[in-house]
Amino acid sequence: MPKQQLSLRMIKDVLRLKWHAQLSHEQVAATLKISKGVVAKYVGLATAAGLDWDTVQDWSEQQLSTALQPRSAAALPVVVPDWGRIHRELDRKGVTLMLLWQEYVEANPQGRTWRYTQFCEHYKAFAATLKRSMRQHRRAGEKMFIDYAGSTVPLSDGARAQVFVSAMAASSCVFACATPTQRLDDWIEGMVRALHFYQGVPALVVPDNATAVIASADRYEPRANDTVQDFARYYGTSVLAARPRSPKDKALISYCTSFRRLDGD
Repeated sequence: MPKQQLSLRMIKDVLRLKWHAQLSHEQVAATLKISKGVVAKYVGLATAAGLDWDTVQDWSEQQLSTALQPRSAAALPVVVPDWGRIHRELDRKGVTLMLLWQEYVEANPQGRTWRYTQFCEHYKAFAATLKRSMRQHRRAGEKMFIDYAGSTVPLSDGARAQVFVSAMAASSCVFACATPTQRLDDWIEGMVRALHFYQGVPALVVPDNATAVIASADRYEPRANDTVQDFARYYGTSVLAARPRSPKDKALISYCTSFRRLDGD
């Protein structure tokens, strides 16, 4: 069966129904009596060209034809981001690699850009070139690191309690309390008690990548579970989990939780 070739007017109809009417590929294909593959092809070309309906609705057929000309990706150089700026931007509250990648793609609609996974790998390679002794600047009240200590403490009934520990990034002020286990409700209780102890709320709470707290242990952007997010919203803070296998993300709290009991336990 020969491939369908659409007129520019019908291509514009495809984009109008897809973007303006917000129909599915199947609905667009049924309306125009074309295949879903053809719909996907032209929507893909338009998306790759960085177009949207507001942009193309008043275009002439010649303008649309020029914009949809497929370009050889191999012939275009990759647009390399400013990794230094990206590294600095990640220190800002609420900024993630996903957000920075989206901005990078949007800023280069005509250029060849990396996919998200490639973007993250290249950033990781850049970060690895930075001096490990680079001083981390901590602002007062910005971050509170939390974790459980490796050691437990004995109780009078013979059981043992877990030790929840928090530390403020700038002052290294440490708070510790005992909880029965390391379940989610124990984490929440520990965080609440820590905030009352400090008599304030930090901008960011940085937990370790514990399964009780983290819903998605993503390699680049771990995500806290819904209960922890509700806690953060209630107290007006944000939870930014430490990344797996990233010791520098939790260096302070790791130091605070590495103590040994004086009685040798």
